Amino acid sequence: MKRTFLVLTFSLMAVLAPLSLSAQRLPVRGHVTGEDGKPLAGADIVLVNKENGQKFTMKTDKNGDFVNIGVALGVYHLTVNKDGKVLFEKDLVASGEEKFEEINIPKAKEESRQEALKQLTPEQRKQIEEQQKAAEAERTRIQSLNQMLADAKAAEDSGNYDRAVSLYKQATAVDSTKDLLWARLGGAYLNVGGKVPAGDRATANEDYAQAVEAYKKAIAIKGSEAAYHNNLGQAYAKLGKTDEALNEYNAAAALDPANAGLYYYNLGAILTNAGKVDEANAAFDKAIAADPNRADAYYWKGVNLLAKATLKDNKMVAPPSTAENFNKYLQLAPNGSHAESAKELLASIGAKVETKYIKGDKKK
Repeated sequence: MKRTFLVLTFSLMAVLAPLSLSAQRLPVRGHVTGEDGKPLAGADIVLVNKENGQKFTMKTDKNGDFVNIGVALGVYHLTVNKDGKVLFEKDLVASGEEKFEEINIPKAKEESRQEALKQLTPEQRKQIEEQQKAAEAERTRIQSLNQMLADAKAAEDSGNYDRAVSLYKQATAVDSTKDLLWARLGGAYLNVGGKVPAGDRATANEDYAQAVEAYKKAIAIKGSEAAYHNNLGQAYAKLGKTDEALNEYNAAAALDPANAGLYYYNLGAILTNAGKVDEANAAFDKAIAADPNRADAYYWKGVNLLAKATLKDNKMVAPPSTAENFNKYLQLAPNGSHAESAKELLASIGAKVETKYIKGDKKK
C-alpha cells in the first residue's frame, strides 16, 4: 500500500504579541496647561509601557489637547516634553476605560525645585541625584530595548533571521528578566533552523537546541503563557524529542483551553510522524472535541486508521470510521490541500465520497 507522508506547518501562537497585555485597545486623551495657565501647544506626550517598553508618542494641538486611540492595557510612564526639556511626568494606568488626563505644568518648576534642593542635606541631595541618574539610565535602557526590538522585527520581516537572532541576544543581555525577549529569541532560532539546507541536519539541530533553551528561559519567567509551551513543543519536535514535545503541548492545552484544538492537533502531528498512530489518533480526537471544525485532524486520523488496514480476499478492509473521517474532512474542506488525496484514499477502500457538503465551499 502506498503510504502518504505527513508534512506539517506548525503555528507560532502569539509569540510576537506584547507581554501580558490584552488585545483590547482604548483611547487616552488629555489636555495640557503650561506654566502661564494657557494651553500648551506643540508639546510631546510620551507614554512608555513599564512592563515591555512599548512606546506611544503624541503631540498637543493648538488647544493643548492630545489623543491616542490605540493604547493597549497596561501601566505607563507619561512625560510631557518641549524644547528638549521634561516639563511633567507621572505614571498612568490604562485599565480598560477611556482615560482623560488634565495636566497642569507647575509654575516656575525649575526654580521651585532648586529652592527645595537648598533645604535638603548634602546626603539627601546626593540621594535625589542618584535617583535621577538611575531613572535616566532606565529610560535610556528602555529606549535601547525598543530600538533593538524594532530592528529585530524589521530583520525578521525581511527574512534576515540571523540578524534577528543577534539583536534579540543583545536585548536579553540588556535585560534578562523579560520573558518576551527570550520568547522572541526562541522564535528567531526556530526560523534560522528552518532555513538550514536539508542535508545539514547537525546545524539545524544546533539552532533548534538554542530555541529550546530560549523558550525554557521564557517559561521560567512566565510559565503561564500557553504560546511559549506550544513553541517549545515545536522546538522539541524539530529535535525529534517526542516525549518532551508531548509534555509541552499538553501544558499549552491545559493553560489555554480555548485553543486546545490547535495544541492537541500539533500533538497528534508529531505522534503521527513518530509512527505512534494510536496515540496520535487519541490526540486528534481531543483536537476534534475542542474544535469540531478542525478539518485536518479528521484527515490525518483517517490516514492513521488506514495504516492499520488489512487484506481479506484480496480486498483492503479499513478499520471502522476510516471513511467517515475522510468524508468529514471533505465536508469541512472540499477544496482543501488534502481533498484529492482524501478522495483517492476513499476509493482505495471501496468507499463512496459523500456529497452532502456544498460544492465550492472553501472552509478548511
